[in-house]
Amino acid sequence: MKTILLPLALCGALLASGCSNLTREEQTTLTGAGIGAAGGAAISAIAGGNAGIGALIGGAAGAVAGDLKGKGYW
Repeated sequence: MKTILLPLALCGALLASGCSNLTREEQTTLTGAGIGAAGGAAISAIAGGNAGIGALIGGAAGAVAGDLKGKGYW
């Protein structure tokens, strides 16, 4: 367990630090994609479908919505 904990912690730290200097538009796009993917996977799993496909579709829709919000269209 200890041998896998350090690499996981290091990957998490690198991922978190990679998002530190994003523009507002990039932040809203990424946030929208994450929320859309989680929502799409949950709805698809509840409905009895493939959660992976739901996450892909939800993530794409969320990224578009987040991008539009970041550009000020919404």
